[in-house]
Amino acid sequence: MKPKFPWFSYLVVIVGAIMMVFPFLDMFFTSFKGADEINQIEYKLLPKEFKLDNFVEAFNQMNMGLLFKNSIIVSVSVTVLVLLTSTLAGYALTKLRFKGRNAIFRFTLSTMMFPPFLFLIPNYYIMVHFPLVNGNNIFGEGGNGGLAASILALILPFAVSGFGIFLMRQFILNIPDALIEAARIDGASEFRIFWQIVMPMTMPAQATLAIFTFISQWNEFIWSLLIYTVNNDLATLPVGIQMLQSYLDPTLTQALVSAALTISVVPVFIVFLLLQKYYIQGMMLSGIKE
Repeated sequence: MKPKFPWFSYLVVIVGAIMMVFPFLDMFFTSFKGADEINQIEYKLLPKEFKLDNFVEAFNQMNMGLLFKNSIIVSVSVTVLVLLTSTLAGYALTKLRFKGRNAIFRFTLSTMMFPPFLFLIPNYYIMVHFPLVNGNNIFGEGGNGGLAASILALILPFAVSGFGIFLMRQFILNIPDALIEAARIDGASEFRIFWQIVMPMTMPAQATLAIFTFISQWNEFIWSLLIYTVNNDLATLPVGIQMLQSYLDPTLTQALVSAALTISVVPVFIVFLLLQKYYIQGMMLSGIKE
């Protein structure tokens, strides 16, 4: 049935798009403004003159190279590990028959009900008292921060995702069992079936999970700040930007923070542009019902 007022639908979408994009435009243009323009009562979106001074100052005030390196290593590592563990678990929970499979899946779903803040202190103590690391003895005592002083502390707590396992399991359910059984009859091992059949067929779901995981990890702040207190060399971009905002004059840092934030969103846009084809395909397939 043709909608009676199609223009209204387009108007709602356009207004919604403007509301979503405007904060990013404001952040982008603010990064080129001077302190005198930001402190004016009259608001103006565009700067008087586009200068790169704020970007240069942000690089000078922050160790941007170190922050970028840490954020890239952590975000990429966590994304790869989540994709691998989620796909493996999803395959095992759908295509392998073993006792307790449903109980394991229900337990995995139950972990999604707990807020992440609940695990901050337990994870921190596990990292600090990890045995035989950074001077710790077999009981996790006597060291200098244990695993919390290593970049692995920013990666390992996020290597497995309950949401990722759920998403991949639901997607792998749509892969015909006959295809898996045919491969087994032909003598293919379970790893070969997983790597050559399941992995390529789950690319749309993996792209969706990769985008969600990368963005979430790129913006992660609380845990990164906690690890930063153990080793200052493990600071990530969110922590560095917060430090920049905290230590300098607030009336002068808005433009610098906007410049730093503008730089920090570039990798997120690149990841989305690279995976958008599979992401859109995954969204379309998720709406298909058998």
